[in-house]
Amino acid sequence: MRVGIGYDVHKLVENRPLIIGGVSIEYGLGLLGHSDADVLVHAIMDSILGAMGEGDIGKHFPDTDCRYKDISSMKLLTEVYDLMNSKGYKISNIDSVIVAQMPKMAPYIEDMRLNISKALKCDKACINIKATTTERLGFEGRGQGISSQAVCLLEYS
Repeated sequence: MRVGIGYDVHKLVENRPLIIGGVSIEYGLGLLGHSDADVLVHAIMDSILGAMGEGDIGKHFPDTDCRYKDISSMKLLTEVYDLMNSKGYKISNIDSVIVAQMPKMAPYIEDMRLNISKALKCDKACINIKATTTERLGFEGRGQGISSQAVCLLEYS
């Protein structure tokens, strides 16, 4: 068994879609990034890559590479799955948290879990997603950005 952690943060800006966990969320602001800036999926990818000792998403999908401009992070997650699978690992479980003052994430969490479990070819019960605010403290609390953290436990299959 191997464990990895992931962390990601993106700034909220106008004229960008808000996509978290592969779900488009209706909101006046979106996350700024080279890809679709899916902060949750980025943290999950980093946790998986870390558990395998394979670096981070910047190593595998550099923001200097035009192939990844505006790409769906769900597509990148399937590439991380393919690497994980080729090394003989499978997901035991992932626990994650989205930190955002607004918008409320609760209505979208089940769809996020389903999207991520499909991409990682695991049972939805293996994917846990929580959301929290910071009681208006810090950049998340001021609505300037959203962060996410994830922990992944891999099993050698």
